[in-house]
Amino acid sequence: MTRPQRGVALAAVTIALLSALFFTCTYVLNRAAATEGGHWAWTAALRYLLTLPIMLLVMPWQGGMRPVWRAIRAHPRPWLLWSGIGFVLFYVLLSYAAASGPAWLVAGTFQLTVIAGMLCAPFLYRNRHVRDARARIPLPALLAGVVVVGGVLLMQLGHGGGHLDRDGWLALAAVAVSAFAYPLGNRGLLLHLERAGVELNATQRVFGMTLASQPLWWAVAAGAFATTGAPPAGQVLLAAGVALGAGVIATVLFFQATGMVRNEPSALAAAEAMQAAEILFATVIGALWLGEAWPHGRALWGAMVVMAGIVIFSIVAARAAAGDRHATQELRSDRGA
Repeated sequence: MTRPQRGVALAAVTIALLSALFFTCTYVLNRAAATEGGHWAWTAALRYLLTLPIMLLVMPWQGGMRPVWRAIRAHPRPWLLWSGIGFVLFYVLLSYAAASGPAWLVAGTFQLTVIAGMLCAPFLYRNRHVRDARARIPLPALLAGVVVVGGVLLMQLGHGGGHLDRDGWLALAAVAVSAFAYPLGNRGLLLHLERAGVELNATQRVFGMTLASQPLWWAVAAGAFATTGAPPAGQVLLAAGVALGAGVIATVLFFQATGMVRNEPSALAAAEAMQAAEILFATVIGALWLGEAWPHGRALWGAMVVMAGIVIFSIVAARAAAGDRHATQELRSDRGA
């Protein structure tokens, strides 16, 4: 790698680390809302109801809204389906789980998403007539995924004192399903656009899924209002912080970082691996701001195993994706919270 290439790689890793910091907003601010008594349904709905007007301000500089609107009008059903899975199901469950434990626990468990996209591939890319190499699960990546799963279980058991009660298992299941829903929805939409011959950039796809999911979010908000009334002002502010920090800033930074090094396997792997820092950020911010207990014992070892698994998986996945536009898009689409 030449000196200019090393400079670009270092910049990309720095930007990716910064994106991980903003992605951490999801876990910490959702946990803050939960500890202050905010209803999880309002936490979920407010993020995406507030993300839409923010993105409307950004879109003129990110390819515009017209191509997105044309794509949705031409094929509304796939947009409704995949945004319902990738945004609504994903975030409703993640918000519900925020009340189950400290931010670092939810952040660490959500890292199951690094293997979820890979495991969804055989379902998404199966085709009777055309053999799609993307349907195959690479063994090295699968082994790295097993490491992540082992670490997550160790974290959960360590936090639960060696066993999980009914609420603990429900929270674990909610985060696990959420971790699968996000990449499934995003990869499903990417595949639809590929088959329809529609080219949209990353910001346009996020905007389109945010727009297409609005009817469901209003339904969630209506249910929350019927249950608890209007959300308190503090919860609205926290949701706005998540919408801006994780929904817009973190996503743009992450796509920028991976785009800078998409043809360099080692640099792409390093940028991808920065997502492991979310656990560290969630731990430190949660302890200093929310007064959460630091992970210790088996939970601490589990967090370290998860981070090691993410690094290994990033190396394997980035080497396979580097230089391949579709593969890089899919790798990017597995990130988000």
